[in-house]
Amino acid sequence: MKKEYLIYKLSEAMKDCTRIDNELFPKFDVKRGLRNEDGTGVLVGLTKIGNVVGYERIPGGGLKPIPGKLFYRGYDLEDLAHAILKEKRFGFEEVAYLLLSGSLPDKEELASFRELINDNMPLEQKTKMNIIELEGNNIMNILARSVLEMYRFDPNPDDTSRDNLMRQSIDLISKFPTIIAYAFNMLRHATFGRSLHIRHPQENLSIAENFLYMLKRDYTELDARTLDLLLVLQAEHGGGNNSTFTVRVTSSTGTDTYSAIAAGIGSLKGPLHGGANIQVADMFHHLQENIQDWTNVDEIDTYFTRMLNKEVYNKTGLIYGIGHAVYTISDPRAVLLKELARDLAHEKGREREFADALASGKLVIKDCIADAFLQNTLLIPEEYSVIATLNLNGDYISDQLAAMVGGIGIAPGANINYDSGHAIFEATHGTAPNIAGKNVVNPCSLILSAVMMLEYIGWQEPADLIVEALEASFAEGKATNDLARFMHKGQPLSTSEFTREIINRIKN
Repeated sequence: MKKEYLIYKLSEAMKDCTRIDNELFPKFDVKRGLRNEDGTGVLVGLTKIGNVVGYERIPGGGLKPIPGKLFYRGYDLEDLAHAILKEKRFGFEEVAYLLLSGSLPDKEELASFRELINDNMPLEQKTKMNIIELEGNNIMNILARSVLEMYRFDPNPDDTSRDNLMRQSIDLISKFPTIIAYAFNMLRHATFGRSLHIRHPQENLSIAENFLYMLKRDYTELDARTLDLLLVLQAEHGGGNNSTFTVRVTSSTGTDTYSAIAAGIGSLKGPLHGGANIQVADMFHHLQENIQDWTNVDEIDTYFTRMLNKEVYNKTGLIYGIGHAVYTISDPRAVLLKELARDLAHEKGREREFADALASGKLVIKDCIADAFLQNTLLIPEEYSVIATLNLNGDYISDQLAAMVGGIGIAPGANINYDSGHAIFEATHGTAPNIAGKNVVNPCSLILSAVMMLEYIGWQEPADLIVEALEASFAEGKATNDLARFMHKGQPLSTSEFTREIINRIKN
């Protein structure tokens, strides 16, 4: 019997002898992977570092999908990222400090931490030579082997005391960019015959800047800021993802840090985890070859449906990208990356049809049938800015959109003739004879319509004062009953009481 046939025969036999019927999992109360049957995550341990949120529990049972949230040490990742983006600064180091210490650094602490990282970025000479000599075409394997190699040069590799673990952690954070940059340059040299460049990390550069400098030397500020944001977004993702769980299981034996981290890297490499990055690049190359019109939503949807049905690409039924099993409506990391992605695409001249449309002053329109659109407003609302519909569709679409932000009682409306300049501002909702005169109607729709009118005629200051008063009132849970019942410790007010509340806040 030929070896190839024997291997095939054994492989086929294994399909049947290792298959476990799905009904056995609930029978013996065994978890399948890292998800429960209701879609929630499996509790594999407790952590105060990261928290992944994709749903809310409904009183009485059941789950409510919500836009994804990721928290670092109690801080909303969105808030951290927006502060970094607004100030156009490099934030990974302070986020790393936060994750390690539990608190954000002050100016002096951050400066010292950055200096410590820069001091630790250079590699031992033997480590550099080992990277050059390592053969292989996978950066993750080279990284894992290099981490194990670092064990040799650590004066106290097996010391698992808290101080030593912190020292080792900072050293690994510092050296990972250097190892990866050197490994990539060596791979490019050995595989593609490119010149071999080994650049030493520079003082006073952020981790993102240093990584790009060592990788290709020439980079733009936007390149570095985008990489920095990506590092911030990928810095932590809870204790239940595969690689983190692997490290927890491995380190629970009391083994050394380098062995535990190398095990985690091995888990991260898989195409259903961190290795999905490589798979994404391959998938996009495939999409470029098979999708003719990138502005045709129907063509794109049809092709992705075929991928899900295991008809095209690698026929696994998977669409690769950033994601997490617990997220339901959206992944906050993907949402945040989009904020820089367009700028980066513009800088690199990679906007294709979209760039051409913008350059020519055209308006880019995406057609969508009404029922699909209603679904999309729940799943991907961030992809829409201006919505144009016929009157009938607009009637029920506006009702749904209003419900998503608090109800139709809060939605303002305007009818504007941009030729004559004439305009009428009115509540979106119609009359309500059943509650007329009962002092319970929510006046926000009319109030916010008035705000739009003030903005239209250029009276921005009074418009802002009204909005600020409304926001402050809502923050304290003070609103008419239709809104207050959904607020934490909501205080239902009558129409007149709520109106006086807003007036008093404006006066003060």
